[in-house]
Amino acid sequence: MFGLDEDDEGEVSFGESSDAEREMTPDIPKAPSVKTFDDGGDFEGASDVDSDTLRAFVVAVIYANAAVLLVALGPMVWYFEGWSRIGPVLLAAGLLAGVRTYQTYRAWERSREEEAGSADADSPSDPDPPEA
Repeated sequence: MFGLDEDDEGEVSFGESSDAEREMTPDIPKAPSVKTFDDGGDFEGASDVDSDTLRAFVVAVIYANAAVLLVALGPMVWYFEGWSRIGPVLLAAGLLAGVRTYQTYRAWERSREEEAGSADADSPSDPDPPEA
């Protein structure tokens, strides 16, 4: 009576795609594979990283986390709790931790530049350039 087939009498599928919708949807792209650490928590893959780089990274992360915490916490306890001595000290300590984060990064960057410079100095240069 309403154009329904006898097989589909009164049945309406909600949430299922029709054949036309399935044909029109694009294929989902595959993400490229990425080398990651093992999920076991033993960090065996961390041995691939240079020890100076790993140390600088861990120190910079600790300083940066302390900086974010203290810079946010200092003004809040100063204003909301009225701790006019502790608040500015926390804020100053946070700013100092931020400066130490930057200094750690710059020291690591300088050491990388020195290593690259010494590697260039150690490599033999071409004594006789080709003549044209």
